[in-house]
Amino acid sequence: MAEKTETNNTVSGSLLIIGGHEDKSGACLILRRFIDMAGGRDSRIVVIATATGQPRTVGNEYRELFSSMGASAVQIMAVANRETANQKEQAEIIKNASGIFFTGGDQLRLTSILGGSAVDAALRAVYRQGAVIAGTSAGASVMSETMIVGGHSNDSPKKSSLSMAHGMGFLSEAVIDQHFAQRGRINRLLAAVAQNPHVLGIGIDEDTALVVGPDLVCSVIGSQSVTILDGKHIIYSNISESNRSQPLAISNVLLHILPSGFGFDLNLRLPIEFDSN
Repeated sequence: MAEKTETNNTVSGSLLIIGGHEDKSGACLILRRFIDMAGGRDSRIVVIATATGQPRTVGNEYRELFSSMGASAVQIMAVANRETANQKEQAEIIKNASGIFFTGGDQLRLTSILGGSAVDAALRAVYRQGAVIAGTSAGASVMSETMIVGGHSNDSPKKSSLSMAHGMGFLSEAVIDQHFAQRGRINRLLAAVAQNPHVLGIGIDEDTALVVGPDLVCSVIGSQSVTILDGKHIIYSNISESNRSQPLAISNVLLHILPSGFGFDLNLRLPIEFDSN
């Protein structure tokens, strides 16, 4: 297992990990939570639109939304290449932010352009100091150390069910999948957990988010659910012996399905039911 990176007792920031297609026209519960976490009317928001092929359109949409929710300052960053990602001016924009928002798109664009850059270092610094980092869809996938970048959703769990790469690493010992129930992605998340049973598999439905505090206690918000697969106590798996197209055999995986009002302690690996009163 990779060494823990950002999520430890030196971090003061929080994560807001969104499964995609969050409500943008109704109550906007998830996006409003982001603004609240970032400081409300005093929040300084940076929207990173690197993942999308339409950074201006997508960035402007979020800028208008966050401004209408009371954010005092919203800036769009569409870092298109590594030269720009290493510019001091870009890093300074991040250092002044209280909230960072990664849009959807292609998660490999995010990691290949930002990974190891001056912007990346600035992101880690503000996260340690207390900023909230949010991401939707592809922006959710990059939160973990290892991320899913592709794979089949409509077949039995197999080695060929997914392809993986290194993520941004804000959340240790987990792998995240998004659009989870809507795209039937439990099979590829099972394959990911079978490859490394110590890693929690976290599947987040659309219009749903997992709020992760610096103490690694999480809460679920939104209209759908978060699915957590814990493979730590797997008794048997044929992942090492099977070929890429052979169905996987996996036994004794622990499954949690958590809607709003529930949470999860990532340290203890236990679900939580919050008092509704």
